[in-house]
Amino acid sequence: MRVVAMPPEPDGTVRGALQIEPKAGWITYWKEPGDAGIPPQMMFSKASGVTLNSMSYPVPKRIDNGKLRDIGYDHAVTLPFELKMEDPGKPLNLGASAFVGLCRNICIPFQAEFSLQLGANKGTPVEEAMILSAAASKLPEPPSDDFAVTYYAMTQGRDKLALKLKLPPEASAPPQVIVTGPQGHVLFDGVNGRRDGDAYALDMPVGKLPKNYDIKGKRWGILVIAGNRAMETSLAFE
Repeated sequence: MRVVAMPPEPDGTVRGALQIEPKAGWITYWKEPGDAGIPPQMMFSKASGVTLNSMSYPVPKRIDNGKLRDIGYDHAVTLPFELKMEDPGKPLNLGASAFVGLCRNICIPFQAEFSLQLGANKGTPVEEAMILSAAASKLPEPPSDDFAVTYYAMTQGRDKLALKLKLPPEASAPPQVIVTGPQGHVLFDGVNGRRDGDAYALDMPVGKLPKNYDIKGKRWGILVIAGNRAMETSLAFE
């Protein structure tokens, strides 16, 4: 693993990335690992005046291993993140820790410690800028006029999630849809898929939600992979 970071911007924003390179035959995980596994995590020294604002994830793949269904990466992957410094004008030696899961036939937790020197820099670090640009190009796109969720609703019994999607015209095969609900709860399987022009409808069995789970006011995530494009957004349940 490796951590790279750009110099702080005037408002204290620091753009960086965690690079993970599994050995051949091994995988690491997406933000929701599927049936098993450990999602990547980054921690920073609490006394440093730095906050982790966000962490982004390139488009993953579904990896079937017997009865287990994992979501992750079987190749080198770069996870962009964004930090916020309270005092961007003050040089800082920042301690960081990355914790990931690696899996082949068994899953192994792996942790590494890093030290980042954050401070003003003359010019733009070229290698780091290229790494972040390449990573950004592999992230799912936001909803757009030709690729979006147009309808979603939970059935009365909360046993199925009904979805309607608008797909890119070049996507000829049925899309792959992954919905993330409460932490650790992932919907993989779509049923009753039907296409009408650029519209695609399907139902997703919800499975067993946590006891006494109230969906009102919650947001679930959805990732749709259609052809060579992927779109990610959230579903707000009122």
